[in-house]
Amino acid sequence: MIDPMQMAIGLSIAAFLISLSNLVYMHIHGHTEKTNNRLFLVMLYILLINSICGIVSTLTDNLLPESGMALTLNKVFRFIYFLTHSALCPVLYFYTSSVVGISIRENKMSSFIKAIPFFLSEIFVLLNPFIHIVWYVDETGGFHRLWGEGFIYLAAALYYIMTLVLILFSWQVLTKKRKTMLVWCFFMVLIGVLLQLFIRWLRVEVLFEAISFTFAMISIENEDDRMNATIGVYNRSALRMDMDSAMKNYSHLYFDVIRITNSDIIARITGYNYVYKVYAVVADYLKTIVPGYCVYTVNPGVFVLMLYHKDVAEKDDIVNRIDERFMETWHIDEVEIPLLAIQMVGCLPIDISSTTEAFSMMESPLPTDLDKTILEDDDLDYLLRRAAVEAAVSRGLDAGSFEVYYQPTYYADEKLHGAEALLRMHDTELGNIFPDEFIPIAEQMGLIDNIDDFVLHEVCEFISTGIPQKCGMECINVNLSVLECMKPGFVDHILDVVESYGVDRNFINFEITESVSANDYKLLSRVIHSLKNVGFLFSMDDYGTGYSNINAIFSLNLDIIKIDKSILWEAEKSGTGAIILENSIRMMRQMEKKILVEGVETASQVDLLKNLGVDYLQGYYFSKPIPKKEFIDLIEKTSA
Repeated sequence: MIDPMQMAIGLSIAAFLISLSNLVYMHIHGHTEKTNNRLFLVMLYILLINSICGIVSTLTDNLLPESGMALTLNKVFRFIYFLTHSALCPVLYFYTSSVVGISIRENKMSSFIKAIPFFLSEIFVLLNPFIHIVWYVDETGGFHRLWGEGFIYLAAALYYIMTLVLILFSWQVLTKKRKTMLVWCFFMVLIGVLLQLFIRWLRVEVLFEAISFTFAMISIENEDDRMNATIGVYNRSALRMDMDSAMKNYSHLYFDVIRITNSDIIARITGYNYVYKVYAVVADYLKTIVPGYCVYTVNPGVFVLMLYHKDVAEKDDIVNRIDERFMETWHIDEVEIPLLAIQMVGCLPIDISSTTEAFSMMESPLPTDLDKTILEDDDLDYLLRRAAVEAAVSRGLDAGSFEVYYQPTYYADEKLHGAEALLRMHDTELGNIFPDEFIPIAEQMGLIDNIDDFVLHEVCEFISTGIPQKCGMECINVNLSVLECMKPGFVDHILDVVESYGVDRNFINFEITESVSANDYKLLSRVIHSLKNVGFLFSMDDYGTGYSNINAIFSLNLDIIKIDKSILWEAEKSGTGAIILENSIRMMRQMEKKILVEGVETASQVDLLKNLGVDYLQGYYFSKPIPKKEFIDLIEKTSA
């Protein structure tokens, strides 16, 4: 038969050892900085004290009533047990509140009101030796529970319910692991309380609590998965989770992004292994400015400070101190290293409305003409706009934001020749976004292939209807990203798409821009040669914008050269501009290239270009770029 006293002592010893081990672990690993760390330590100390009280109370129970000393010890340790254990449930609530971030936005009055049941419970326990309202021990050692204990249990139940509500309210901002462990901890504590409440001799409450807090320590207090072990600060996923929580719980929280802009140069000079030692030194410095739990890294050389509970003056002081430090050199392993840094300072959720937007801003390329080291307020507009456009581009294809417009091209005698397919973007949040803005961003995001494919599919589908051929068009020009052209398998991919629609290859004229076509003539020339051999046409767009050379035009074997509108417009303004236009056209004709001039807007320009022997014309004089339906109406009227 099981001896209840031996079982009670065994259970208390097990709870003691578990609690002590958890405390040692927490202190060795230094988990003491954050509010939730400190509250968790309080709970572990409560359990450690409760387990000691359980051991002493059980041992002295066996000596009553013969020993007066045993009776005194029993009373003292029961008093300590009730005094400390009554605090466990309130501390658990405030711990959970800190973990999920709710405590951040609570004012002192709100916290005080929520602590009133705890204060009353403690007052009851403190008064009990004098007026016996919670329990008493008679002269024979008999333990008697009174109505005050019922109040303490009701207060505990209230805090349990409040804790459960907190978990449910914050469900969306918790990771799966934290959700699981908080729920597990909650129910383990509840089961322990209920077992001891209804089975008096089974003293498992403290043990169950110690076990549940062990799981909480492993999953919540142990932040190894949130740390960048190389430099000793929080990592990208930790920042994302904490920012999500801040977005929900803060009405005003400053953050500071520190980007070291010469990291690549230092890495090339010192080696990539050494540069992480540099980052570690910077991280250590930042932890002298703010607590360590406020410092994150999202990419090599990019740090983020979450400035919890800082007002404007405190924020400005931190930012200025960091700026002044980066004006000096850094002494690392007896080497003086100059580090250049830009700070981007914003406020959640005023400047930044989502975590995705925040990360996009942090990782956006900086403007090339920066003359400041601290960017905030209006200075962030460029980065915020870019982040917004990145988000729009990311959702663009799925959201149907892209549409192909067509601008007709004409022979010099003003008969319809063809059209250029031009991509337009209509975002539901940002409205119309110009190609000059979203195309470079799409290239940097690696989405330009998908966008180019979308245009090619749309054009092939249009050609397959037979309408362009019926209206006398000879070709449709499709812009290509040279970045896409350089990729392996590009030629086969183009052939697969075009053949899937069964359209003539010579009806498609691919355009490449002058600004990038000179980067790698040899490789690009092979791609163009392969596509021209199977029937496609090729043009150079934007000739005259300042990047190309004659070698590009010769080596790429292009069919049509499109002279940029800026050359035409300048020719009407000055004699020098006219000379440049005339000589450019003369040179192209001598090279036996077809010539198209863009930006034709007036009848006088048409006459000028006719006299100079231009083959094709394009511009607002004939039509602006228009949606496919309007374009079909236009060419059907023209061909009627």
